[in-house]
Amino acid sequence: MHLSILPPLLAPLLCAVGVLSQGSTEDVSVLASEAARANNQSLLWGPYKPNLYFGVGPRIPNSLSAGLMWAKVDNFATAQQNFRHTCEQNDGMAGYGWDEYDIRKGGRETIHDAGNSLDLTIDFIKVPGGQHGGSWAARVKGVPRDDALPDQPVTIVFYSGLEGLGNLGVTTESEDPRGFEDDVKLSGYTSDLGDFTIDITTGAKTNAYPQHDHPSYEDKPLDRTFVASLSVQPEHIWQSKMILFSQMKKAVDECIGKYGAEDPPPPPQVFTINNAPGDGNVQYVQKVFAGAFEFDILFSSGSAPQPLTSETITREIESTSLSFAERFEKILSPQAPFNSPKYLEFSKSMFSNLVGGIGFFHGSDLVDRSAASAYDEEDEGFWEEAAEARARAQPVMEGPKDLFTCVPSRPFFPRGFLWDEGFHLLLVIDWDTDLALEIVKSWFNLMDENGWIAREQILGAEARSKVPAEFTVQYPHYANPPTLFLVVEAFVDKLDAQKKNSSIGIFAEDDNTESLRSAFLKHPELGEAYMRSIYPLLKTHYFWYRSTQTGDITSYDREAFSTKEAYRWRGRTVQHILTSGLDDYPRPQPPHPGELHADLISWMGMMTRTLRRIANALGETEDAEMFQNYETAIARNIDDLHWDDGAQTYCDATIDEYEESVHVCHKGYVSISPFLTGMVGPDSPRLKAMLDLIEDPEELWSDYGIRSLSKRDELYGTAENYWRGPVWMNINYLVLKNLHDTATAPGPQQERARVMYSKLRKNLVENVFREWKKSGFAWEQYNPETGNGQRIQHFTGWTSLVAKMMSMPDLPASGKKGHDEL
Repeated sequence: MHLSILPPLLAPLLCAVGVLSQGSTEDVSVLASEAARANNQSLLWGPYKPNLYFGVGPRIPNSLSAGLMWAKVDNFATAQQNFRHTCEQNDGMAGYGWDEYDIRKGGRETIHDAGNSLDLTIDFIKVPGGQHGGSWAARVKGVPRDDALPDQPVTIVFYSGLEGLGNLGVTTESEDPRGFEDDVKLSGYTSDLGDFTIDITTGAKTNAYPQHDHPSYEDKPLDRTFVASLSVQPEHIWQSKMILFSQMKKAVDECIGKYGAEDPPPPPQVFTINNAPGDGNVQYVQKVFAGAFEFDILFSSGSAPQPLTSETITREIESTSLSFAERFEKILSPQAPFNSPKYLEFSKSMFSNLVGGIGFFHGSDLVDRSAASAYDEEDEGFWEEAAEARARAQPVMEGPKDLFTCVPSRPFFPRGFLWDEGFHLLLVIDWDTDLALEIVKSWFNLMDENGWIAREQILGAEARSKVPAEFTVQYPHYANPPTLFLVVEAFVDKLDAQKKNSSIGIFAEDDNTESLRSAFLKHPELGEAYMRSIYPLLKTHYFWYRSTQTGDITSYDREAFSTKEAYRWRGRTVQHILTSGLDDYPRPQPPHPGELHADLISWMGMMTRTLRRIANALGETEDAEMFQNYETAIARNIDDLHWDDGAQTYCDATIDEYEESVHVCHKGYVSISPFLTGMVGPDSPRLKAMLDLIEDPEELWSDYGIRSLSKRDELYGTAENYWRGPVWMNINYLVLKNLHDTATAPGPQQERARVMYSKLRKNLVENVFREWKKSGFAWEQYNPETGNGQRIQHFTGWTSLVAKMMSMPDLPASGKKGHDEL
């Protein structure tokens, strides 16, 4: 293949692949360096401000950013409150999000703004080329909804801000101070982006503009584009909407001052900025339309071969959509019984919203490094002492730090969550392995020297603006379920599968971008190099868990195979263990320092298994033997410490008033955690009891998924009822995945697992799909009695795992009888 026909990003990578025939460590290092460079170029730009309906930026701190705001301006009373910018649950949306999106190419976002009687379509595309991450463009289309007047007035504002060093200004000259009749061109420079321009076009010939007879129209015709150039303190640029309103207020005051409150201009005229173009680190570009409209935003890198044009992006939009459809069909196509167009559209939306919710975050976070002795939680009444210690603490700002991550929910949780991210990446890794590994690396780069990663990443003032003050502080003794190890184990699985089919080359796909999605997977030396680079970080993180979340066996005369393998979540209060991820799930009462938690030891078993597999793959035989010993001891202690013969399930343990170790059994997600984490496999004697509990409709089974707490539990559906009954897609995915593994491996429960897998998969997908069609949203959780989506809307984090469920194979019943039926 001649290098000249390859995209510029790929030629160096192909050259590096060529030198690998030598097989030296130096050659692998060259390839790794080239792959990292090419990957960063491909991923540099994106809608990486997921808290905004549309916000674009590069993966560069203190750099350029851009976004959109809009509102229906048909009356004075509601125009200001109708301005959209940040994603909000109370904006009256009838649904919004990405219909299709590929992080390396672009996609289409639709916003059904019922409150503004407007449907917006934003096509975002990326065009590689040059030395600074290429160029990008957005085509913005607006169409009045059915309940709107066909010529309803809408104002839309594009803005761009520069937080760091460089320059940004308007280069288009206009002889008319009342506004621009033609395209507006911004230009700028930063050391990381080089020279660039941003063209905001006049748009489609069919665009119409509000007209009226008020004399103000002569001062500022609404068929013009208005530009305001400002100099703003960099730390305030993220408050773009407030800054816009301050500019608009000046214009409103001038307008009212000139024409009087008794005869004001119509709302479309009043709610405009004054035209004042020039240099400034914030640029606002405003348009006002009547009815449907369309225009383009074209960012052209100065190092690209040529600037973007509207004709270019018309072709790119079509090409990007076609490419996405073809790849989706290969990678994530829904399998029977979901192989129909309606489920394909649904699956594309779920996946696209997850990847379209990836953000780049930069800033400092608030950490309590006091290391108060009360945080060890070793005394009875420890939760009260810990609360007092937290009240006395003086948290410090640490950082700044960077994080590249998916987010659980753009309107409500637009930031990184440690245990959510592992579930997110289980879907991402199927589509783009290298993207998932890039995000894993970003998370582990946050780890401190002790091995701690904060469970919630609230980086910078913009992120903190969405979080109640009492939740902003992070504590270095708080853990979270280590789901990133699920992703690493999935990568190990993919590497194993690749070795069995080594004939597939790095450029086997027709789409050359494939090399940027799977270089670590399709080239074994590079995959091994990645594992070697991250293995020490994984070990440090693992041993932090072992040292900080340890439980007490010997003080309470407990009998177990190992005296060391017991674990307890820190951060416990009477009603919550937020650190477990299961928040209000019932636990032993009152809290006791002798508690042992069945879910945490199960997570530790999964972590240990993953590290043992990596050590084996890397030839680290001493480590592999060590982890094998830990894994065996954990598996034995799960049974010895947590299995309850009477209840026929796994339970938390605590210490009673007689200082005896007892089980506290609240059947639900905690009870089945050994099954969820693969610690109870197809050959386990405990498997039948696990399946009995899951399948019983009076316990965990519902028509809409597996309940978080048994219907028979006295606390089912009580208090805040967060993890006390509702159906959660992340845990249901783990149930489904392990049912699949049981159904495809020889064992006494194989046929039963096959039937349960098929029924559960159908129930889950059909319910999430039905609620999506009804409401326009995926939801945080689902009601186990009605199936209704509830709590947080637009929860396109781990609920998007429904797309992975649809792509899993159909396993029709074989007709064979299970072991227990024979």
